[in-house]
Amino acid sequence: MDLVIRDARVIDGTGHASYRADIAVHEGRITEIHRHDETGGGPRPTAAKTLDADGLALAPGFIDMHAHSDLALLRDPAHTAKAAQGVTLEVIGQDGLSYAPVDDRTLAQVRQAITGWNGDGGDIDFDWRTVGEYLDRLDRSHGGHGIAVNAAYLIPQGTVRMYAMGWDDRPATPAELDRMKQLVADGMSEGAVGMSSGLTYTPGMYADDSELTELCGVVAAHGGYYCPHHRSYGAGALQAYEEMVNLTRTAGCPLHLAHATMNFGVNKGKAPDLLALLDDALAQGADITLDTYPYTPGCTTLVAMLPSWASEGGPEAILARLRDDATAEKIRHHMEVIGADGCHGVPIEWDTIEISGVLDPGLASCVGKTIAHSAAQRGEEPWVTARRLLIDDRLGSTILQHVGHEENVRAIMRHRAHTGGSDGILQGFKPHPRAYGTFPQYLGRYARELGVLSLEEAVAHLTSRPAARLRLPDRGVVREGYRADLVLFDPETVAAGSTFEAPRTLPTGIPHVLIDGRFVMRDGRRTDVLAGRAVRRTP
Repeated sequence: MDLVIRDARVIDGTGHASYRADIAVHEGRITEIHRHDETGGGPRPTAAKTLDADGLALAPGFIDMHAHSDLALLRDPAHTAKAAQGVTLEVIGQDGLSYAPVDDRTLAQVRQAITGWNGDGGDIDFDWRTVGEYLDRLDRSHGGHGIAVNAAYLIPQGTVRMYAMGWDDRPATPAELDRMKQLVADGMSEGAVGMSSGLTYTPGMYADDSELTELCGVVAAHGGYYCPHHRSYGAGALQAYEEMVNLTRTAGCPLHLAHATMNFGVNKGKAPDLLALLDDALAQGADITLDTYPYTPGCTTLVAMLPSWASEGGPEAILARLRDDATAEKIRHHMEVIGADGCHGVPIEWDTIEISGVLDPGLASCVGKTIAHSAAQRGEEPWVTARRLLIDDRLGSTILQHVGHEENVRAIMRHRAHTGGSDGILQGFKPHPRAYGTFPQYLGRYARELGVLSLEEAVAHLTSRPAARLRLPDRGVVREGYRADLVLFDPETVAAGSTFEAPRTLPTGIPHVLIDGRFVMRDGRRTDVLAGRAVRRTP
């Protein structure tokens, strides 16, 4: 054997009770599990290298079902933000906007549109155009050595629409719909695991249900799933969830609900209503899963708060509207009085909108302050401050949106369809701490401290459940023959180090992480191992 991990408390990902065992690893796979209870027998395995677990828990590597590392994986070989949490696989291409499939025009537009998520990409050689080429690029990154952790990809429906018909707010023509369906089919054939949407983001939000149903039918035919950021997490949230359930049922497509929260004042205490909706659909045979992050604030871009009509035509058209006084006033009225669809149909409360990052370093003084606070310091109305920031930062500003409810967070994470997803945006001076802390937060705060989940349940939510959704036949469980993607953590000390004040602080209590049997974290430090690869859809 290459490695034996001795005397580990194995939390195997199934949700069953933990047990003591030695785990033998050879050529990237678990080759023997020697239990220390009455089921064990024979001699203990030996190997060239031995690691004494010494009271540590051993679990399958964690799967981040909602990640925004599309460029970070190419930019940063260490990618410690995720590796240090025990994440061994991320699902990227989220919220309907990413970088494949594209042509030159679409690439330029999407780079500008999601600068706040991933940076402008000026340090990246965009030498791909198709989904397959992007996945190949992940595999040959960093001098051909690969990437820090494994990555699976969702075809971004907003990018597909942008590619086929630009930023127009109108129904697709039959020819345009055929083009989108072909792009989705090609991407699925090239290895994508499904399709995402951002239905409060343009231009994806311009698609009606019939268009989305057609695309989901293609995804289903290729064995994938649909992952929507649906049309509202605020006013009309339950109706938006129901829309996605009905749409995917018509299409015959599995559904995975992205960051399935119930936010804003209108939804305080309403998580049971969402869970009843899901339980009813599951009882009728629907294939539904969801992910959440264990925090109350959300995170997105400031431009995403605008009404959808103000975003038609793309980034340059948005900036032109913001510079025009009359149009800007109309935008303000929709946001502050009516409730823009970009802000989930709820009139915006500027004291809940905290700037977390800016593209222009000259605007750094805004970071860590709410729009209301910055406006008060300047002696002006909040919209004046927000408008100036949008223009001066060329739509690149990211925000924390303090609109969540703790009781909803806890109720949803208990559900049998729940998985973990960080929704981690790594850009900005003050990113959301979920990017660096989601998985130890589940294990430390919500399992050990609060008892919302048992440790075995929490691990199952972060491992076998997402692996089942991704249809991965050899990941997500500690089992002989499975890939040795493993994390060792101390159940008594594991905790998120990241906070809103210091969001890039690494977690504690996770000393060792292995991918394919190779240490990417050893004794709490990042090694130089690049064991990650693109994980393509299993036929």
